Amino acid sequence: MNIPFLLHIIIGFIGLILIAIPFSNNRRIINYKYILYGILSQLFLAAILLKIPLVINFFELLGNGVTILQNATSEGASFVFGYPPSENISKYRSLLETFAFGVLPYIIVMSCISAILWHWGILPFIVNIISRVCQKLFNIGGPVGLGAAANVFIGQVEAPLLIKPYIEKLSKKELLILMTAGMATVAGSVMVALISILEVQFENVNLIQHFLTASILSIPAAIMYANIMIPSNEITDSNDEGSTKVYSSTMDAITTGTTQGSNIAVSVGTILIAVIALVYIVNAFLGTVGGYFGLDLSIELLLGYIFAPITWLMGIPWSEALVAGELLGLKTTLNEFVAYPALANLEPGLLSERSKLITFYSLCGFANFSSVGILISGIGAMVPERKNDLIEVSFKALVAATLASCMTGLVVGCFI
Repeated sequence: MNIPFLLHIIIGFIGLILIAIPFSNNRRIINYKYILYGILSQLFLAAILLKIPLVINFFELLGNGVTILQNATSEGASFVFGYPPSENISKYRSLLETFAFGVLPYIIVMSCISAILWHWGILPFIVNIISRVCQKLFNIGGPVGLGAAANVFIGQVEAPLLIKPYIEKLSKKELLILMTAGMATVAGSVMVALISILEVQFENVNLIQHFLTASILSIPAAIMYANIMIPSNEITDSNDEGSTKVYSSTMDAITTGTTQGSNIAVSVGTILIAVIALVYIVNAFLGTVGGYFGLDLSIELLLGYIFAPITWLMGIPWSEALVAGELLGLKTTLNEFVAYPALANLEPGLLSERSKLITFYSLCGFANFSSVGILISGIGAMVPERKNDLIEVSFKALVAATLASCMTGLVVGCFI
């Protein structure tokens, strides 16, 4: 490891922490021990998930499973949206190559499978392990540890349901942890849909390994940033750490999971229609204004300049920071379903393979403005009396979740 690279990494760690400190409620009582624990736990987990052969082999098996899942989903989608008997089938065949008919069905199928695995106790077992580690490292209560860890596999609104009886009692810091963890990760149901978008660009990369690694690494980072922004020793605990029983039977898991997946798919599709239209309108306006001054302005370019320093702190060379900054800006202001296709369609040579993978990790999360609204309305519906508190910590959660994903990108960059 050369000295300039090492200095870049060290400056990156310091810089990504310093950005969060101005958002703290009380800088004088920040417990820097938890910052150290957060970074060290990320480095430790990254070494295990990215470098140990046994773990890599396990992810390869998962990758094969994803391929089977994609083929199975295509079979189901072909049946529902399939080709009617006609000599001219080309226009119908193209349906399965579009985002709506070729990508969104993955969310429905994966949501169903996640629900089944949750009911069978497989996912709760893994989540409880992550939860207990986080409780020990960061001195957090069982309910919030469970709620945060569950975001690795289930959605940002579904995870809080597991600890619904305790949300009313959670401190503001614990609410912040819950919201930050929800926005710093990507649910399993969405991962497979994103893989179908990215697999051509990342042809020789095990994407399921990187998506799961990103979500797992971002949990301690999310808790670390929440501890910085609202430092507090308040702990909501219970002998019963919330009920992991969500479904009454396997059939209930199938039907409920499918319904939740279809709701997510419809939500993703409709939001994309709106945000892509808005981007087009804004770019048309900026292009017109910029034309009077001989400038080629766009929202992507402006966001690139804003986020370029942050992407440099993630370990990306300055010559590539503007491109990566555009992608990070798109994800934060719009969503990951806009940013990842932009990453997949980059012209060759704009980002090195290493920078591309670091950017991939920084985009892995629901940290965007629409997610803030989804979380406030979703958790607020469970506990209406905490809605004002949720609104109060929501902006901190957005910043913390964005920084958590960036920190994950920096950590992974140390190993590639």
